[in-house]
Amino acid sequence: MAADKLTKAQELAQTFSPSAPIDQQSLFSGRVTQLMDVINAVNQKGQHAILFGERGVGKTSLARVISSLVQHSGSMIVASINCDPMMTFSSLWHKVLEDTSVTTKMSQLGFTGDMKVERSSLSQFLPAEITPDDVRRLFSRVGKCLIVIDELDRLEDEVATTLLADTIKTLSDHAIDATLLLVGVADSVDALISEHQSIERALVQIRMPRMSKAELFEIIDKGLRSVDMSITPDAKERIAVISQGLPHFTHLLSLYAAQDAVSSDESKIKVSHVRKAIDSSMDKAQQSIIGAYHKATNSPRENLYPQVLLACALAPQDGLGYFAAVEVRPYLTKIMRKEYDIPAFSQHLNKFCENDRGPVLQRTGTARRYRFRFINPLLQPFVIMNGIKKGLITESEVETPVA
Repeated sequence: MAADKLTKAQELAQTFSPSAPIDQQSLFSGRVTQLMDVINAVNQKGQHAILFGERGVGKTSLARVISSLVQHSGSMIVASINCDPMMTFSSLWHKVLEDTSVTTKMSQLGFTGDMKVERSSLSQFLPAEITPDDVRRLFSRVGKCLIVIDELDRLEDEVATTLLADTIKTLSDHAIDATLLLVGVADSVDALISEHQSIERALVQIRMPRMSKAELFEIIDKGLRSVDMSITPDAKERIAVISQGLPHFTHLLSLYAAQDAVSSDESKIKVSHVRKAIDSSMDKAQQSIIGAYHKATNSPRENLYPQVLLACALAPQDGLGYFAAVEVRPYLTKIMRKEYDIPAFSQHLNKFCENDRGPVLQRTGTARRYRFRFINPLLQPFVIMNGIKKGLITESEVETPVA
């Protein structure tokens, strides 16, 4: 590949970011409503926010954009942390504050009266075992700040969750000018509020749905404009539909399609480039997703598992990613080219919820009213791309997801 093509390929890799959260405002697309909701919470005393939604919808990217905006304004201290299963309430706060420092001035001994400037970690001002009141007292002295606590759903210590709810309440009750921005899945909201019903008034709950087609288009157009490239309407439509509202796959398919166009000396992405991008995405998919797919669909004899899982991936979903068996039926009929009734594949849906096949689906509700959703939402577009690659369904038959 010529040097100029390598340079363009590198620019594309920097523009489209499938593997890492976006932290540059110029590259972050859509989410205006959620962005404003968080900004409003950050700028009001006594208000805190929890950003929740399915994995892969861009929650961490939004949190990073907010942090970047606040840091550039220079108006407050910003600190962030990713939770892990071993964290306690005390270790959480020590970790989030150990890299956050404040500047203090002290008069030096002697006649000059010179001031000595020192920077100190906020963590050193907290005891080994921390209480919510310790956090309140600290933030009452350090001034305006934003604390981002990401991957809240990974926090397994129930005591830590309880104390975190207590912290929100005491910070709000005392109108401390510090905002906690919590990031997690929907279950995180239920766990937090169940510990302290009274924090609902102090906690702005911001749901991050899957991205609309218009928002996915914005990702594609904004990224391509930055490298002086363009895309045909039908190619852009294919990328958005296959992505199923998940920005990770929009970035991934846009990256591979654009790089394929560059290698062919073209500056406009076409459907043919998207087809090759699907193949590249399948070849380079995460091993965890590939493994989950094979575990769910493999069988020693011919079976319907690949087709049923594909029909699940195509079925319209509600705002939390759930679908019902009745919504799977027409897609299985389309894939198999003959009519299928629910009893013919209901056992497959139930098997997808068991350890023998993953589980890859989560089930809620009661018998005859069950609803299902993908445990890992990133598996859904993979299943669709695999179905296209294997000829189980064509790209044109993949309908636009419900936004």
